[in-house]
Amino acid sequence: MKYWQIIVFVFRILMETSSLKVDKLTYLKDNEIKEIADPLKFPDYFGVRKLYSVKDLFDARVHYGHKEGTLDPNMKPYIFGSRLGHLIFDLDRTAEMLQDALNFTAHIAYRGGIILFVSHAPQHTLTLENAAKQAGEYAHAREWDFHLFTNSEKVYSGVTRLPDLVILFSTLNPQMQEHTAVKDAAKMCIPTIGIVDSNSNPNLITYPVPGNDDSPAAVQLYCNLFRDAILLGKSKRLAVSS
Repeated sequence: MKYWQIIVFVFRILMETSSLKVDKLTYLKDNEIKEIADPLKFPDYFGVRKLYSVKDLFDARVHYGHKEGTLDPNMKPYIFGSRLGHLIFDLDRTAEMLQDALNFTAHIAYRGGIILFVSHAPQHTLTLENAAKQAGEYAHAREWDFHLFTNSEKVYSGVTRLPDLVILFSTLNPQMQEHTAVKDAAKMCIPTIGIVDSNSNPNLITYPVPGNDDSPAAVQLYCNLFRDAILLGKSKRLAVSS
């Protein structure tokens, strides 16, 4: 082989190697763009499952339901058993459904949606409002007025943007009937996340989370988790935009 042929041969090898490197870099870049553009294709894009464990749920008394005679038939699939006359939730099921709810919450925050925390219990008002404030979102922890969603223009005397997600920390009102916000959100096609106790009906909730909705420790845990999920979604959006 002549000298100039050797030079051409080496040059071709170098060009092919360089082309492979460029293709590889382009491939990685395309994958990164795809990951940013299609976060819904990832089962836990924001890593919300790392925020809690089953033991955390147990320590917060999430497993503790109401008395056996108050069980709603629709809640039977989420009950593990009973102890001393009180129903016990299956925390493995609760952990799975809580992950779906937190992941959905993070996606709404990632897209700049409005999230509303709702509860009727006066003992949880401060906890709820503080969590919503820390997350940069909104809370309604007072008595629910009728038509807040279904006739908002008349209630607020103008065009109003409704929330993109409603998180109910109790799906029953003080009269132990279904909270009006559950029905109103369903009528207006607003997705909902609800903490459903053993005496609640989960059918109208988009993402039901079976668990204790009375214990202060449980409500504090829920508030912290949803606050953190919202902040994860917002921080991810800032990272992508920058």
